[in-house]
Amino acid sequence: MLAALGLGEANELALPPADRICVFLVDGLGAELLRAHPETAPFLSSLPGRTLTAGFPATTVTSLCSLGTGLQPGEHGMVGLMLAVPGTGHLFNCLRWTLPDGLIMDPEEWQPATTVYQRAAKAGIEPVYVAPGEFEGTGLTRAVYRGVRYAPAETVDDRVARVHEAMRARPAHVTVYYGDLDAAGHMKGWGSEEWLRQLAIVDDMARRLAEGLPPGSALYVTADHGMVNATEKVDAEGVPALTEGVALLGGEARARHVYVRPGAGKQVLEAWRETFRDKAWVVSREEAVESGWFGPRVLDDWLGRIGDVVAVPYTDLAITAPTTHRIEALFTGYHGSMTTVEQHVPLLEVRT
Repeated sequence: MLAALGLGEANELALPPADRICVFLVDGLGAELLRAHPETAPFLSSLPGRTLTAGFPATTVTSLCSLGTGLQPGEHGMVGLMLAVPGTGHLFNCLRWTLPDGLIMDPEEWQPATTVYQRAAKAGIEPVYVAPGEFEGTGLTRAVYRGVRYAPAETVDDRVARVHEAMRARPAHVTVYYGDLDAAGHMKGWGSEEWLRQLAIVDDMARRLAEGLPPGSALYVTADHGMVNATEKVDAEGVPALTEGVALLGGEARARHVYVRPGAGKQVLEAWRETFRDKAWVVSREEAVESGWFGPRVLDDWLGRIGDVVAVPYTDLAITAPTTHRIEALFTGYHGSMTTVEQHVPLLEVRT
């Protein structure tokens, strides 16, 4: 996006120049999900665009950090939702930004890479981020949106108004976030009545954002991941073969990071492979890295965050952990894996 504003950054998406750019980031708006319901989203379905790949894992914290830094997961280090903090024996929730026992994680220590927003600010552009006030100042926001002017806005009306106000600047770089589609998909499933109601809200919001753009603007609608509805769940805490030798169970239901006890790596890998035969890709950390799952390069500092074993379903399976992740175990919709329905996200464009 910065390249389109003429800031000399690599223009890997070949975006044409614009004086003002708005990114409408819709949590959970998978490209295949959108294509399945054009009647509910007529405006979005009418827009020109293309399909992008979210990257692995297809989850909010990872994708937001990739968008916010321009780096792949192996470089920025946000390689999953629940990650081990090496040397501590603790899991760190990168979304809620929580550690047990009152421990604190510095966002700049966990994610030290310079953000695109910091680079924009250095070039004289004030990047603006429009989102609910509850996210302002959180660890995740500080990790992935460093450099923005945060513009809190709760309702759709407020967000549209805030965007139009910020887009009066020239040049302008504005990001607006909507998360309720993802929430509806998790609880009720994508394609459900509640999910379709949220999709209609997203479609109307996109139309309203586009209608208020000043000349020389570009609106890009994109997402962080898609979603699948689970038809099978396996409680990884309730199967002895999946707990023996395991020290910590991280990641999430569609992208599990399994951290093993000393000397148990081979045993755990074999047990997980056998249990999820014909249902999931199960590989060692070394295999995941060498295969480029987290991008072509993984920094040495981040290797310990990746599970000794990584388990990624390719059927509609969710690997749950009801004791440690109670709410997640109740979901209908999940994401994280490398299936196309989870990986493919839209990049739709409006220009004035």
